[in-house]
Parts: sequence; structure tokens; C-alpha cells
Amino acid sequence: HLIVDQSGKWVLAANYTGGTISILPIKENGSLGPATDKIEHVGSSVNPNRQQEPHPHSIWVSPDNRFAFVPDLGTDKINIYKLDLENGKFLPSEAEFYKTEPGAGPRHFTFHPSGNYAFVINELNSTMTSMKYDKQTGVLTKIQTASTLPAEFTGESFCADIHTSPDGKFVFGSNRGHNSIASFAFDERTGELTFIEAESTQGNWPRNFGVDPTGKILLAANQKSKDVFTFWIDQKTGELSPTGHGAKIPSPVCLKLIEIK
Repeated sequence: HLIVDQSGKWVLAANYTGGTISILPIKENGSLGPATDKIEHVGSSVNPNRQQEPHPHSIWVSPDNRFAFVPDLGTDKINIYKLDLENGKFLPSEAEFYKTEPGAGPRHFTFHPSGNYAFVINELNSTMTSMKYDKQTGVLTKIQTASTLPAEFTGESFCADIHTSPDGKFVFGSNRGHNSIASFAFDERTGELTFIEAESTQGNWPRNFGVDPTGKILLAANQKSKDVFTFWIDQKTGELSPTGHGAKIPSPVCLKLIEIK
């Protein structure tokens, strides 16, 4: 997983298989310079098939560009680093890490538009966690963990991606296996999530999805059925409804929506 920092001068990378994170400078011509820092994660957790070693699944930068957050599926931690963007270094933070439930398998991460909360989606136990975010220290404090699956579902499923609506009223997560997008209402006063529904993505294995900048449309990419479908987002309820439009795309695994001004 790659992300560009808020200044547009650095690329941060998480290497799932190698268990490392790196930071690389972006040169004036757009090419990348050699890595200025590389950290190898250590540890394991309780799932014998997926958590015998570190697996940093993604990397994210705080809105103020001061911290990096790395959900590590293999160690059940979100590692938290201070960023030294003068020298391109990961520094120890006061927070150090956030520990998830054993066997959760944290995967993707996002901030609430207010900057006061953060959310992580956990691949292995199909849950989403809301957390209070301390902008000064980088500390994450758990508020609530909620299942992304309907109570009646008994099959195998794995979470993948997570996004908020632009107004911060709703949080969405994808379920691979149940093949749905789970919708939650978010209460900014309490930081709590309320499950709304899990709407079918009309395909197989929704690895990635995106919410358009207006907050009116959600696009779900189904990796195994090789298609992308669009859904209306009800602005009052957060419920999803198919628009009737879609496209066949070979094994889509990542969607990026960019607002051109």
C-alpha cells in the first residue's frame, strides 16, 4: 500500500509480505529517490494461518501531516509514528501503537472529517472500530467495536476497505464473502457506530470501494466477478440503493476518486 503525504513530497509504503514500512522522497521530475527510512515490524498474534509474522497492510498520514498510522494485520496493532519530513524519517511517538482485539487483523484506516475520530476495519473478525483521536499526541482510544455483518449471517467473510461520507454522518466498510457494503451511522457526540444495513455489491469479493466527493454515490469494486457497480447514498439514512449502472473491469482491486477543480 502506498500513500503520498499531505505536502506531496513523500511517498510512504507498507509492505505486507516483507513486514516493513518505508518512506521515499518525490523528486521535482516526479520520480522517486532512494528510501530515506525503513522499519521492519516484529511480532505475531493468535491466528495460526494469518498472524505468524508482521503484515503491515496499509499506511496513512494524519490530516496535519504529523503522524503515520500503520494497521498491522499480523500483530493486531496499529503502529503510530511521528513523521520527520525534513529528513524523511519515522520517529517513535508517545502513542507507540494501538492494540486491537486478538485475531482482529486490522487492515484499512481512515479519519473522521472533523479530525477528532479515526476508524479501523478489521479483516479477520469482520468488525469496525471507532476511536477517539488525540491530535497532539497521536494517541488512539477505543470507543466501540461493531460487527460489519448481519447477525443472521453464518458464512465466511473478510473485511477489506473503509471510508466515511464527506459530512461524517456515515461510515462504510466492505465484506468479502458476504459480498456487501456495511453502512453505519456515526454519532459525533459519542463516537458510537450504529449498524444500518449490509447492501449487496452485486458481485463477488468487494476488495475496494470509494465514495464520491459529493457524498451521493458509492462505487464498489468486485475483484472476483470483475465488475464495478454504483450506488446512491441516501443522505438522511445512509442506506445504499443500486443506480443500475456498472462496468466490467478485469479484477479491480483499487478505486481512487479525484475531484478535478
